[in-house]
Amino acid sequence: MILISRRLHLLKPSDESFMQPIRQLMDVISQLASQQACLFTPADLRSILSTHSETAFKTLLSRAVREGHLTRLCRGLYLYEKANPDRGLILPHAASKLRPLGLNYLSLETVLSEAGVISQIPMNRIMVMSSGRSSVIDCGPWGSIEFINTRQQPEDLVGQLEYDPRARLWRASVAQALRDMRATHRNADLIDWKVAHEFV
Repeated sequence: MILISRRLHLLKPSDESFMQPIRQLMDVISQLASQQACLFTPADLRSILSTHSETAFKTLLSRAVREGHLTRLCRGLYLYEKANPDRGLILPHAASKLRPLGLNYLSLETVLSEAGVISQIPMNRIMVMSSGRSSVIDCGPWGSIEFINTRQQPEDLVGQLEYDPRARLWRASVAQALRDMRATHRNADLIDWKVAHEFV
């Protein structure tokens, strides 16, 4: 929200008195959005129409979704599809927006499939170890995000995590992903142990 607020004053000003609120909202979003930044929380959008009442803002947001200007990705997150987002980055970006605080990192089958350690790639689903509660977030046709609670502390993971700037999330090493698989009692039947031993 802070980043959105800072960018708002840099945008080309419009005469708000002659603009309908829905047009005003979409005009600002179209200037803010890009392929890499097309997800907005209600707080982000609220900063655009800060003079409107909460009731008026919620009504306007519902109208923006109903008319196809925005897509409700999941509870608390909206997608501006006209920015032509990278489909492969929608879920990790959503995870980072939904849980901006605490410990969150890609792991388990997500990391192991990308490394070729498991034989089946989980389609349209990412697994994120999180200091928050476990839950599955349904993002409709875009897929789903599975948050799995961990009691590990950042100091326990030194040398096992690497920041992925494209995903905007930390990513576990293969060795750490295997440890997470054991700790969370995940099904290990698909693991190719010959490949896995190369990383341990």
